[in-house]
Amino acid sequence: MSGFPLMSASIIKKAVETLQAGKLVALPTETVYGLGADAANPEAVARIFAAKGRPADHPLIVHLANVASLSQWAEDVPQVAWDLATAFWPGSLTLILKKRPWVLLSVTGGQNTVGLRVPAHPLTLELLAAFAAAKAPGAAGIAAPSANRFGRVSPTAAAHVWEELGDKVSLVLDGGSCTVGIESTIVDFSCGTPRILRPGAISPVDIASVVGCQLSVVSDGAGGTGTPVPRVSGSLAAHYAPLTPLRQVKSSALAGEVARLVHAGRRVAVLAYSVCAPSNAGSVFYWQTMTPEPAAYARVLYANLRTLDALGAEVILVEEVPPGLAWQAIADRLKRAATG
Repeated sequence: MSGFPLMSASIIKKAVETLQAGKLVALPTETVYGLGADAANPEAVARIFAAKGRPADHPLIVHLANVASLSQWAEDVPQVAWDLATAFWPGSLTLILKKRPWVLLSVTGGQNTVGLRVPAHPLTLELLAAFAAAKAPGAAGIAAPSANRFGRVSPTAAAHVWEELGDKVSLVLDGGSCTVGIESTIVDFSCGTPRILRPGAISPVDIASVVGCQLSVVSDGAGGTGTPVPRVSGSLAAHYAPLTPLRQVKSSALAGEVARLVHAGRRVAVLAYSVCAPSNAGSVFYWQTMTPEPAAYARVLYANLRTLDALGAEVILVEEVPPGLAWQAIADRLKRAATG
């Protein structure tokens, strides 16, 4: 396995050749690092599932070089989907659309929908463009779920990929730390009225500025009306989870809960944004203070969870984040991490 510095023609050439050979390439995006394979190669796609230990019915997101490529992978694309793609691609927005008949069912988890996005990272955009040129005139896309074992904390640095997957990956492209730090917003167009299936950095307010109304956020698998919802990445109740048990605690109760556990001789790691370390913090195994600004919090969340997970603590206590749209995506990830 090899890692490379940012932006080199030889790196891109090697990555394209690796993908064409049906092997796996870990690549940086603005959200998290992805485990990439040629989305049109069934053997390559199968390697993603084997490397991650991912259930076969859990769909992948296909990364494209540009907005125009959308029509190669999806059909009957509504105008509002084109509008969102034009507004937010490259960026952390995934669209769920009706797939073209040729798109592999292994990519879609056996469904008739496919998740598509154009990531906003210069190295990966260069790779996608080169890969598309190599496959022209055919459709080119890189299927790339997060480059970690299924259900675990997503990687936001190349070192995390090495730690998680080792020699299961043929090539790791090092694009530095991810600038967003949590997975993309997913908007579903499979059942008429669009809806958000996974919150992300692109908020309902951002989307409303394009579509003219605020979309509902669906996380219960039925849309609140009994309407079926397609399976999408990161939608399971338990996900993004460290191996160390994680619990969320209200701000007002955090200091008391830490004191109780320390008094009981428990090894505790804490992630807090508004509560200061108590006077007996020396007894706490680790106290990580986070910024109270949501975008900055999200950017380092997974890296800090990985740090806490490696300490050997018996429990990770996370201060509950505030309510509201600005914290919605972070709250979603922490809820699933605690379930995991």
